[in-house]
Amino acid sequence: MSIKVLICDQLPLMRDGLRTLLDALPDTHVVATTDSCMQTVALSRHHRPDVVLIGLAELEPGLDLIRRLGALDGPYGPPPHPVVFHSEYDDLMVMDLLREGAKGLINRDATSDEVIAATRGVARGRTVLAPEIVDRLVGWLRERGAAPRSASAHPEVDALTAREREVLQLIGRGLTIDDVAGELYIGISTVRTHLHRIRHKLDLKDRAQLVAFAYQAGLMSQAA
Repeated sequence: MSIKVLICDQLPLMRDGLRTLLDALPDTHVVATTDSCMQTVALSRHHRPDVVLIGLAELEPGLDLIRRLGALDGPYGPPPHPVVFHSEYDDLMVMDLLREGAKGLINRDATSDEVIAATRGVARGRTVLAPEIVDRLVGWLRERGAAPRSASAHPEVDALTAREREVLQLIGRGLTIDDVAGELYIGISTVRTHLHRIRHKLDLKDRAQLVAFAYQAGLMSQAA
C-alpha cells in the first residue's frame, strides 16, 4: 500500500516541490496540500494520511497542530505521524515537539533524499531526527545524567513539559502573562493554556502558590 501524505506549508514553492518529489515515488501519494493549520486537521480527518509534513514560520502553531492531529485517533485508524520542517530548533521546542507527538524533525534545507527517507521512516513508525538534533539530544541526556538531583526537587516537576517549566520559572521571577508571552515569543492565550495545565498537574490554585512551588522545587536555581 502507498504512503498517504498531507503537506501543510506556508510557502507555495515548498508545497509544490514536495508534492512533485513525493508523487514521483512508487510508494507515496500526496492526498492534499494546504497552508492552513485548520484545513490540515479537516483534511486529515477526511483523507486519513499516514504522514503530515508541517512547514510553518513559527513553531508554536505547529505544536498546537500536532496536538490536534494526535486527537484524531478513532474508529477509522490511528492519527497521522507529523514531520516538522524548520530552519532552527531551540532545545525547549525540540523537547516539546517530541513530547506532543512529532515523529520527525528535519531542517528546512533538507535534501530530497532526506525528505524521502524521513517520510518513509515515519510512516513505518520510526522517529526521524536531523543529525544535529540527535547530537544535541545526546549531549543534553549526558549532561542531565551527570547532574545530581536537587534534594529539594519535587517529583511532580517531572510531569511538566520543558515549556511548562520555562513558563513557571518566568512566573517565579515575577513576570506577568503578557511579559511571559513577550519573553518566549508566544501568544498570551498559549501562556494561559500552559498555566492552566501547570496548575492542574501540580494541584495549585493561584499565582502565589505557583511562585512558591517554583522556589521550593529548585526551579529558580536552575533558571539562574
